[in-house]
Amino acid sequence: MKVLGLETSCDETGLAIFDSELIDSDSDNGQQGLLGQVLYSQIELHAVYGGVVPELASRDHIRKLVPLFHELLDQCGISKNDIDAIAYTKGPGLIGALMTGALFGRSLAYGLEVPAIGIHHMEGHLLAPLMGANPPAFPFVSLLVSGGHTLLIAAHGIGQYEILGESIDDAAGECFDKAAKMLGLEYPGGPNIAKLAETGNPNAYSLPRPMLHRGLDFSFSGMKTAVHNLIKDTDGSGGSGNGSDSDPQVRADIAASFQHAMVDTLVKKCVKALKQVNMSRLVIAGGVSANSHLRTTLETELAKINATVHYAPPALCTDNGAMIAYAGYQRLQAGQSDDLAVTCVPRWPMTELPAV
Repeated sequence: MKVLGLETSCDETGLAIFDSELIDSDSDNGQQGLLGQVLYSQIELHAVYGGVVPELASRDHIRKLVPLFHELLDQCGISKNDIDAIAYTKGPGLIGALMTGALFGRSLAYGLEVPAIGIHHMEGHLLAPLMGANPPAFPFVSLLVSGGHTLLIAAHGIGQYEILGESIDDAAGECFDKAAKMLGLEYPGGPNIAKLAETGNPNAYSLPRPMLHRGLDFSFSGMKTAVHNLIKDTDGSGGSGNGSDSDPQVRADIAASFQHAMVDTLVKKCVKALKQVNMSRLVIAGGVSANSHLRTTLETELAKINATVHYAPPALCTDNGAMIAYAGYQRLQAGQSDDLAVTCVPRWPMTELPAV
């Protein structure tokens, strides 16, 4: 079965073909079943605004979907008539962006007379590590951490999800972006914070670990305030706004201290979650999962409790069509599909998903 996956939930237009005949075949990139993928990022479009502008995102998806589709077919060496099913992101996400991919996918499926199915964006992230060379077995705890979401989930099977903790305000990735903006770094903030932190001292400044001892929920709004006050009150941070008060080492130390506090909070919550549900496997997915400091810290701390951590292949950490195609394949195999009605869900609890 060849499944076309479409991801348009935010500011990336991702398309991919998952081919079930390639499962368990040798792969140089550790992405089992992936026949091909293309990805267009709107980072440059939104960078000038310091964040995603929903209307611009929707228009850019419309502009890129058709040419990217033809590029993907050429890359895979197939025609559109070789596609057996189509999976598109149904939610959560920006409603306009979601509708572009959903309408394109549902219309194409109707024309090709193949089934279509709407996929939960975060389930795509959660299942992406299963495409790796050594996929984790269920059950496991999953940390889904991105610009829009921070979730701790006990995954007992596909569609069998128990929410252990979630952010009550800002997501971790959103906090990275806003801290980066305060430091005058370009959007997206996560990679730029990590790069600046490489030369900084993570223990230079004390920053809070929000809600560390209050269950498994997250709260990062207070972290933004703490970083803002630190920059404002620290000589050399550039906080004066006139450009004259800027010491590269001070700025690197602030970035490193911020990253360390965020990672420390995420890691300790993960360890607590594993112990609470008595599991020994952690899956981490979403854009923030690419952070190298988070990965190395998780590996070190989980080894202390005889637990293992699993990631998606590097190319599948950020939003992409491959994870949607794979999640679609799993649900289509179970006999699930959608009718002709196109419904997108900007807010969609994972606990509402049917089991496979």
